[in-house]
Parts: sequence; structure tokens; C-alpha cells
Amino acid sequence: VRLQVERFISSKGDEVGYRTALEARLAKKTTKAILDFELLEDGDRVMVGLSGGKDSWALLQILDVLRLRAPIKFSLVAVNVDSGYENYRHDVIAKACQERGWEYRIEHTSIGETMDDLLDAKATPCSLCARLRRGVLYRLAEEVDATKIALGHHSDDFIETLLLNIFFAGALKAMPARLVPDVAQQIVIRPLVYVSESETRAYAEACGLPIVGCCCPVCGDLSLQRQRVKRLLAELEREHPAIKNSMLKAIRNVVPSHLLDTRLNPIADLSNQVALERDSVTSV
Repeated sequence: VRLQVERFISSKGDEVGYRTALEARLAKKTTKAILDFELLEDGDRVMVGLSGGKDSWALLQILDVLRLRAPIKFSLVAVNVDSGYENYRHDVIAKACQERGWEYRIEHTSIGETMDDLLDAKATPCSLCARLRRGVLYRLAEEVDATKIALGHHSDDFIETLLLNIFFAGALKAMPARLVPDVAQQIVIRPLVYVSESETRAYAEACGLPIVGCCCPVCGDLSLQRQRVKRLLAELEREHPAIKNSMLKAIRNVVPSHLLDTRLNPIADLSNQVALERDSVTSV
């Protein structure tokens, strides 16, 4: 199957062609991620978390394009979690899915109200909101018989999460392209790991997909830590245009022996290794 997929990546004369060079580029990057991290298998039913933002729309659209060309069979179902904020246009999302023949489900919740009860006025709700929505997605995945949960995180999200954890959490971690959760049967996948935010924005716009804001009162707040990291990266990118590519490469090029975590390099193991190397030199 892997050989078939590799041929599918490089093929240019297939019956079902790409509509634009941008679509072809996203398809190639997404397929590379599917191969590199073994994100899809024959017979998968993939539940796409559809917020109505540019990233989740781009993910759903490109997976649907690949579904028509791939040498394996998989199906898609889009699931939207309505957090309950006033004026959220879930009807626009439903209409867009209907027009394109995409299977979808909209789940209405009171997540927004729940967060208001749990958080104080100065707390940042984003992480709690993400956890609550993720819990709903796990439940819905069971109900729609999904084998995979696909999320629309792109390469900028991976890089920003790496910096956020380094700067504010004291941890050297980003996010996985493939995750087997402890609390669910379904594997979480992020097929857009090689796709940039600018590409998802351009693709969603080119496809005429309606961008629906979440209506959260702090959405887009420039004081949020992630927004500050975005501005930092934008400033660095002006001086070093390839910096994001370099950081994404770094996430895949870890040298554990050059870090300070003794769980990766137990002191006893290091001492034994040095002793073995000394003995081998002496015997020679």
C-alpha cells in the first residue's frame, strides 16, 4: 500500500486532477504527512473536527480531494461542536456541508457557559475550552463509528506550541501528528503538519468555504500568549525567512543526549557507557 501511495503522490495524469497549483501543493504535503506518520489505513472512517475556521475547512476539503484519488478506501464525517455562544453561525456550516455532499453532524453544547462558571475573570479560557471540546469529540467519535479523529492543526500551530511550552510551561514539547489517547479508542491525527497557516487560509478562500468565527469573547485577543508568540515569529521571519521551516525540522531532529532530562539519559547508563568505552580502548 505504501508503494501505491508513493506512486499516487508523484502521479500527474490521474483521471481526477487537482484544480489549482495550491491544491496540488496541499495534497502533496498532506499525503507526505499521511505516509510519514501512518495516519490513514484502508477502511478508516475519519471524523474531521470542523470548527468553521479556515484550518478545519481546508483539512476537510483536502481530505475529500485525496479520498477520490487515494489507493486506499476511507470515508469522512465532519463534526462541529457548538460551544453555545450567541450568534454562532452553525447554520452556515451545515449549509456548506450540504452543498458539497459532505456527511456532517452538529453537536450543540453549553461549553461557553460552563467555562464562565469555572474560570475567574482574568483567566485565559482557551486551554480549558480545547479540553472540553476534545472530550465532546471523543464521545461523538464513538457515536459515528469513527476510527480516526482528524484535527486541523498546521505547521505554525506545531511551532507555536513548541515555543509556548518552552517559554511558559518549562517543557520541551510540541504536539504529535499521531496520538493514541488514553481516554478514547480512536487515534487522533493531524494531517496538516507540513502545511502552513498561510496555505490553509489561501486554500479555504480559493475553495469558497465560509469562515465562521467561534464567537468566543476573547477570540483574537492580542494579549494572549499564543498571539504574542505569533508576533514574535512574524518578526523573526522578516529577518530569517526560513526560520519556521528550520523549527519544524528541529521537532523531527531531536538529539536526546544533548538535553538535560535524566529520564532520557540516566546517569547510571551514561557512567556504564563511559566505562565500556574506556575498557574497549584499554583492550586495544
